[in-house]
Amino acid sequence: MRDGPPGCQFSGYRACVDRLARIYGKLRRAYGHGGWWPSSSGFEVCVGAILTQNTAWTNVERTLRGLRRRRLLSFRALNELSASQLAPLLRASGTFRVKARRVRAFLDLLGRQYGGRVARMAQEDPMRLRERLLGVHGIGPETADAIALYAAGHAFFVVDAYTRRVLERAGLLRGGESYDAVQSLFHRRLPRNAALFNDYHAQLVRLAKEACRKVPLCTKCPIETLCEKRGVAEVRA
Repeated sequence: MRDGPPGCQFSGYRACVDRLARIYGKLRRAYGHGGWWPSSSGFEVCVGAILTQNTAWTNVERTLRGLRRRRLLSFRALNELSASQLAPLLRASGTFRVKARRVRAFLDLLGRQYGGRVARMAQEDPMRLRERLLGVHGIGPETADAIALYAAGHAFFVVDAYTRRVLERAGLLRGGESYDAVQSLFHRRLPRNAALFNDYHAQLVRLAKEACRKVPLCTKCPIETLCEKRGVAEVRA
């Protein structure tokens, strides 16, 4: 008998918990601590989470470096700018006019509700913070959870394309599950701990980049013995 709503495809709660724990253990032993999100401040995490939508992180890094050189990577500095003034500064991150409006909307929320201080988001009720973030123009569940977890330290597991790819191939997901269903796989079966969710997601991101690519390098994969290789058309060294 399967455990509850869509999520882990292994029958039984304990079997799913065991598989998640074994995957994390192997990744942690292979890669060490993930050290994610790469940033120097909570505010930078928030801006980066918005800018990384539909683009590579290298493009976001270029944008953040440019803002840092201009001494603009702070709430006080960016809050002085309109969306039209922000847009050219975000060009390297792609769809920069759209992202400028989204950053501007986030700045409005941060100033209105939290006095411009990310630290105050950490003191907010987690679900209330998430609700407010989801109410910001252009911020969806993945971005909201990245901000809530990495900037504010609240225990929300971030579900992205890397997470789905790894778990589908490993047989933990069928594919096509909703964001909430995939997130509940972690929320219901692992301790609700921000540090654990932070590092587990970092491990999955690294795995997807280094081994579990679109064309996977299964012989280099730390969890190869645990993976069912579902949907893998080609396995090469």
